Amino acid sequence: MFRQIFLPLSFAFALALPATSAAQTIEKADDLARLALDCIQKEYPNKIAHVLRNDADSGTPRQLYPAFYGCYDWHSAVHGHWLLVRLLQLDGNAGFAAEARQKLGENLSAANLQAEAAYFRRGDKSFERPYGIAWLLQLSAQLHGWDDPDAKRWAEAIVPVEQEAANRIREWLPNLTFPVRVGEHAQTAFAFGLIRDWAVVRGDKAMQDLIDASSRRFYLRDRDCPLSYEPSGSDFLSPCLAEADLMRRVLPQDEFVRWLDGFMPQIPRNNADADWLLPGVVTDKSDGKLAHLDGLNLSRAWMLEGIIRSLPAGDARLPALQAAAKRHREAGLSAFDDMHYMGSHWLGSFATYLLAPPGA
Repeated sequence: MFRQIFLPLSFAFALALPATSAAQTIEKADDLARLALDCIQKEYPNKIAHVLRNDADSGTPRQLYPAFYGCYDWHSAVHGHWLLVRLLQLDGNAGFAAEARQKLGENLSAANLQAEAAYFRRGDKSFERPYGIAWLLQLSAQLHGWDDPDAKRWAEAIVPVEQEAANRIREWLPNLTFPVRVGEHAQTAFAFGLIRDWAVVRGDKAMQDLIDASSRRFYLRDRDCPLSYEPSGSDFLSPCLAEADLMRRVLPQDEFVRWLDGFMPQIPRNNADADWLLPGVVTDKSDGKLAHLDGLNLSRAWMLEGIIRSLPAGDARLPALQAAAKRHREAGLSAFDDMHYMGSHWLGSFATYLLAPPGA
């Protein structure tokens, strides 16, 4: 049976207010960090994504993925490491800092990350593409943007796997004829956003241009996104909002404003009612797929907030977007009142991304 994690009501309440400074953002960082610290070296239970070609290809998670073997699956381990790096970057003297640095140092060793790079070279083209790769690149961006001796060492060590992962995207996108519009890992819009952010941090203009061109090719002509069809029962990403959150990065503001007019005409104008976009409700936190809806509420909140930041002051849609963002923020953070491992192994990363977004 999975271990249950219960966090006090004060945790969700304290985090529910939008942060206005790093100090406020990390007020409950110990609780978020603990979720990652309790799983990045927890090998089991584990859902591996691995192609067996013969008997010799079998292995334990730690043997297959010596850096990212914990947190139930590879991508959750990757963004669990990102969570710790992001929180350490905000407060290197936090109570969890010593343990976090120790575990990060053990996992992000040069030898482990060389082995992760070698795993990418084994030939499974679709391994963790695009979701896990996007988070791996986001982790690398966070490390490369942090002026810290440990971070510099980890940033250097992650380069081999960073480049293998980025090459997978470079090889894949020219051959991808359609976007993937689901609300789970295969979605292209969410991954494109994280990958583009990495490209900006790392000065990879070619990758940024590839993402921008692919985004325009796939999404520029989209109209009337069927928001009423959302969410599906296991979504943790909104197909509509993730696309808008991507295009606000790609398009100049005036072009984005016009594009959003056609893409999401259902956003109310001059109306602060949040009922136009209702949060998802999880009925069984021990069911990993059903628990995805807690993540949907968190990701919707940060996507709405990204869209808000990209619109001009006075845009008539801002009151409705702000009301929906607040409602989803509160719903997403309330999930931490009573949490099962099927949520706790990954939701801390989504809460951290909402409360302390990269670059903020």
